[in-house]
Amino acid sequence: MRIIFAGSPAIAVPCLEEIFNIEGIAAAGVLTNPDTPKGRSGKYLPTDIGAAAEKLQENKKIDFPVLKPEKLDAAAREQVASLKPDLLVSFAYGRIFGPKFLELFPFGGINVHPSLLPKYRGPTPVQAAILNRDTLTGITIQLLAKEMDQGDIIAQEPVHLTGNETSSSLSETVSKKAALMLRDALVKIEKANGQIYSNLWFDTSSKPMVQDHGKASYCGLISRDDGIIDWNRSALEIEAGIRAFDPWPLCRTIHDGRILFILKAAVYLQSVPLKDTPGTVLGIDKQCGILIQTGNGILSVSGLQYEAKKALHWRDFINGARDFQAAGKSKLG
Repeated sequence: MRIIFAGSPAIAVPCLEEIFNIEGIAAAGVLTNPDTPKGRSGKYLPTDIGAAAEKLQENKKIDFPVLKPEKLDAAAREQVASLKPDLLVSFAYGRIFGPKFLELFPFGGINVHPSLLPKYRGPTPVQAAILNRDTLTGITIQLLAKEMDQGDIIAQEPVHLTGNETSSSLSETVSKKAALMLRDALVKIEKANGQIYSNLWFDTSSKPMVQDHGKASYCGLISRDDGIIDWNRSALEIEAGIRAFDPWPLCRTIHDGRILFILKAAVYLQSVPLKDTPGTVLGIDKQCGILIQTGNGILSVSGLQYEAKKALHWRDFINGARDFQAAGKSKLG
């Protein structure tokens, strides 16, 4: 069975790598977004999937094309058709597959999505689960459909959350689990010769399941401005945002005219009467860090970084900014 794998960010890399370890399955090609300028140099670099594909080519001494079209237009379809693929596998590619494109795949397409669909359809389900302080999320493998994330479900597994996850750490957990789920699904599809709805593939208790569209929820794109801290919000909400926006765009505030990133924090007191204006530094707790007033509760901050400076533990930060800890003297926002 020949597969085109479509993806872009790091969360999809373990799934791409797993395809090369499955007997009877070959990667006909990789589809990813075009290279983009990165860093201060502005050098054009590939996506995480593009870089991983190049590494696989080098390490495994195999040759397969890496396609990076600007659009999935007629020219892109012609390139894909020439590879004679059987199945499309997608994970966070970032583009909608039209009907003409999906017609190129005799076995159709499947999509890996890091949520328990129909919850959190859209591009940022990992961040959404953290922002909403969920205790449970998961991974879904679904059939690709005309509408985003609305295809029938062919596999689903839960992931329990502790409340300490960042988007970075949860993405890593999800990516490894998703690779194992994808392996199982691809083996079954290959054995059934692509007949996904056939009894040859799943037993009757695990055939593709139609989503309950009435229970669907959605998450949108994240922008850099989402990382701006509103100190009028509760300590619970701000702490969740700090974890959800790690590693990007990072939560930030303004101190003395400078951008200050808040890298790590915890809820110190969840619900207390306001002692001062939200954003006021109240002092320090020697065990927990710098205490900051929020609109509801107190946040303890243990990791900070001025823009263009090193990330610091709160003790080291205070040593270089002693006035910062003076109760009521420093205001953030």
